[in-house]
Amino acid sequence: MTNSIEELADSNLILVTGSNTTEAHPVISLRMKRAVSKGAKLIVVDPRKIELTKWADRYVQIKVGTDIPFYNAVANVIINEKLYDERYVSTRTEGFEAFATHVQNYPPEYSAEICGIDVEDIYYVAREYAKASPGAAICYTLGITEHSCGSHNVQSLGNLGMLSGNFGAYAGGVNPLRGQNNVQGAGDSGAIPTDLPGYQKLEKPPIREKFEAAWGAPLPKRRGITKITAMDQMIRGNVRGVFVMGENTVVSDPHANHAEHALKSAEFVVVQDIFLTDTARLADVVLPAASFAESDGTFANSERRVQRVRPAVKPPGEARQDVDILLDLFNRMGYPQQLESPAEVWDEMRKLAPILAGITYDRLDKGQGIQWPCPTEDHPGTQYLHRDDMDSGMPGFFAPVDHVPPAEEPDDEYPVVLTTGRRRSTYHTGTQTGRASGFDLLVPHEMCEINPSDAEAWEIEDGDTLQISSRRGSVTVSAKLTERSPSGTVFMSFAFPELTRTNDVTSDAYDFITETPEFKACAVKIEKAAEQNPEWRTAQAKIRLAGEIVMPTKLKEQQQTCD
Repeated sequence: MTNSIEELADSNLILVTGSNTTEAHPVISLRMKRAVSKGAKLIVVDPRKIELTKWADRYVQIKVGTDIPFYNAVANVIINEKLYDERYVSTRTEGFEAFATHVQNYPPEYSAEICGIDVEDIYYVAREYAKASPGAAICYTLGITEHSCGSHNVQSLGNLGMLSGNFGAYAGGVNPLRGQNNVQGAGDSGAIPTDLPGYQKLEKPPIREKFEAAWGAPLPKRRGITKITAMDQMIRGNVRGVFVMGENTVVSDPHANHAEHALKSAEFVVVQDIFLTDTARLADVVLPAASFAESDGTFANSERRVQRVRPAVKPPGEARQDVDILLDLFNRMGYPQQLESPAEVWDEMRKLAPILAGITYDRLDKGQGIQWPCPTEDHPGTQYLHRDDMDSGMPGFFAPVDHVPPAEEPDDEYPVVLTTGRRRSTYHTGTQTGRASGFDLLVPHEMCEINPSDAEAWEIEDGDTLQISSRRGSVTVSAKLTERSPSGTVFMSFAFPELTRTNDVTSDAYDFITETPEFKACAVKIEKAAEQNPEWRTAQAKIRLAGEIVMPTKLKEQQQTCD
């Protein structure tokens, strides 16, 4: 996030797009509601009629995959009506003239037709966002990024932020809401194919040489590959060994059958996790790890805040903290480490990463965390980015982007759009929430959310057993009639893999820059299952509540453990 969570309560306007905030980020949604109670405007742009629309001044229900024409048209109105911040644009940005010319290709009437909305919605969003700036916040998440043009979707939002002077403004900015605990910290630490810790580029010789000297080992000169590429390379035999940490790949990845085939093609698979997941059952070795409540170290949250975490309980059985497992692996693989604790690992990282340099354990132990960049030990941390200029030291650059429709659009054979996401009462693949009986009382099995008008046309009733099929596979699921889904679009999560492995049907298309999968759009057909057996729905809960653990065959044969 360019800004801080608490700032949202003081925003003049909050534009939420591609984010089911009340369900995926309920704590952050409270700040949004507080802002509304103080007089802020809330605009929600989303294909689904999510819960947050109850608090919105305007809900704009665009079609799935039409974010770019919508935001280009909003920029068109802001520029043509001269509502943009001319001083900010002239002093802090580059490329405005080319961008202003480009968005003339997206007049409101044209974009409204693509998006399936009233043209007045575009004028309303443009005028209200500009009027509330600076101090107008954009918040987005996977509904923006999980498209084959996700990077360009984000750029279209960045263009709006610069146009209205909201980068470097209190309670403004463009704010991606991180979806998992410490996913921000993983990026900060260099768990990205292009970056070393602190977002320093691997391909820059001085950066690479600095880390080689510190680590005493040569580093590759070229960036690494993404998981999407790695999966294909496993099948081709070019990637032979795989180490999976804390991820249930065969359930969470798109085109799950392809992901399973890839892992089975690898010669050696290691899974480090707190439960024996579907992915762990395919592994040659499973390393039992500690959970967050059993670990010592640091987490970084959505607002770039680094915080100390401490174990509340000891890890059970043979489980160990991730850092202990990894340090032992270094030693056994011939690269002995002088580091022995999370504090020492952090100290090494902050000395190598300038944005983290001033964040010491002593400081973290005395406060509520520190937001990077924090270059020195007397620096208070950075509440919001780009206060005086862009943190890169270069002007912000307007990026003209064009509409790219979903890679797989509906046709006569597969006439319905399936979009996927999260529910508040379940979490991702259900590895953790699936083991708690309380959650099963709320959402006991997967549901396909269908608009009632579609259900009537398809002769489907609430609770019917359905077969959802795409070009990649099919799943069985229960029908849920709801106005949340627009006509022609259905919604499912992927938290119930035992009977409904949703990602068997999702698209294998991905963003052409980041290779983020296109989870938000694929074409499917919906049919009533030949046998309407309501008992299969209760079987889901029974499987999960039983907590059945099946020892993978390879583990039975080898009985390998982490000592």
